[in-house]
Amino acid sequence: MDVAEVLRALTTVTWLAALAVIVLVVARAGRGQPVKGAGAAILGLIALAVVMTVVSAGLVFIQPEERGVVISALDPKGYRTEALQPGLRWVVPFLENVVTYPISRQTYTMSIAPSEGVIAGDDSVTARTSDGQELFIDASVIFSVDPAQIIQVHIAWKNRYVDELIRPQARGIIRDAASQFAVEEIVTSQRDAFKSSMETILRQKLSDNGLLLVDFVLRNITFSPEYAASVEQKQIAEQQAQQAKLVVEQRKQEAEQARQTAQGQADAAVIAAQGRAEARLLEADAEAKALELIAAVLAGNPDLITYNYVLKLAPGIQVMLVPNDNPFLLPLPTLTPGQ
Repeated sequence: MDVAEVLRALTTVTWLAALAVIVLVVARAGRGQPVKGAGAAILGLIALAVVMTVVSAGLVFIQPEERGVVISALDPKGYRTEALQPGLRWVVPFLENVVTYPISRQTYTMSIAPSEGVIAGDDSVTARTSDGQELFIDASVIFSVDPAQIIQVHIAWKNRYVDELIRPQARGIIRDAASQFAVEEIVTSQRDAFKSSMETILRQKLSDNGLLLVDFVLRNITFSPEYAASVEQKQIAEQQAQQAKLVVEQRKQEAEQARQTAQGQADAAVIAAQGRAEARLLEADAEAKALELIAAVLAGNPDLITYNYVLKLAPGIQVMLVPNDNPFLLPLPTLTPGQ
């Protein structure tokens, strides 16, 4: 509760009470009904009202988010050199008065949207880039008054620092910064540098005038319709190029997969052929060794071939043909089962 405001309200009530008593006394005196002690009551109420007026004029309550600048007729400079801190404070009645300033954070927004900015309507910043492209930039400046420089702010700006310092400085700095970058840089690789350059300059400008920059917000960047259309076409072309690149890459992968498959099949065929060749070599080697063994056996027993030949004949054969140089029919012995 603001004690100073309460005291001022009580002072008003006291003056009204004194006036009411005066009216009552005059009315009764007009009817020939004097009121005993009316004069003393009136003087007492008036004295109390005067005292309360003086006291209420000297009491000032400073909110926690405020600081007070004392304008003083008693000081040669016309003001106190120290700002009033939060709490209930006393100034000399009628010779000093207090101007309060907020030290909490404030936001000044410039936006293309009619309902978002401090000023109704399109309040975006129109700027041109180094390559001549037109931009419409939305930004917000979050700032506060430096508590240590309240007196200087009052002397230099009073309550005009928003309209005459924040707004023109921010808009000018945005335009100057935009002229240092190409449009492609602002929207891609150099956006952070663009924002940082504006923030650095604005911070110094505000500091020189007793204000603290809390943050500079680059809200939105809008292009001219012609450039926006060209950007859209470029993005479509880039997407198509990227899609084509993906298709080419896919075809390369498919070709590589087919090559690897063919290579695998060829390797498998080579391995199979090598396996068959090695098997044939082993088989031939085995046959050669078998023939050597047969030859060795026949060399020691020549009649064995005749015996084996006879064993291969069918049981019903009684004659056989001999070579053409021996044209004789030889009777074979009759073989009975079991012999």
